[in-house]
Amino acid sequence: MLLMRTTVTLEPEAERLLHEAMHQRGQSFKEALNQAVIQGLADLPCDTDETPFVPQSFPMNLRTGYDPAHLNSLSDNMEVTAFLDLSRRLGEQTATG
Repeated sequence: MLLMRTTVTLEPEAERLLHEAMHQRGQSFKEALNQAVIQGLADLPCDTDETPFVPQSFPMNLRTGYDPAHLNSLSDNMEVTAFLDLSRRLGEQTATG
């Protein structure tokens, strides 16, 4: 089961009804909200005529030695290197300034 954590902005009337349901049923906010959403959406017709979205994939053509599972680390290292280079250059300008 996939759980999703999100922020929801409720209209005042929806918030009032939700708190009322929580109190009447002895439910938590999460339980009452989930039940309300499920009940509210259960009767909506499903549009099964739509063609499912199929993502296209393309080869990354990475150079040897680059692990696609660690591209975030590569990006972090490049950012740190750029920051250190900039700091060094600014330090040199201040010293000669």
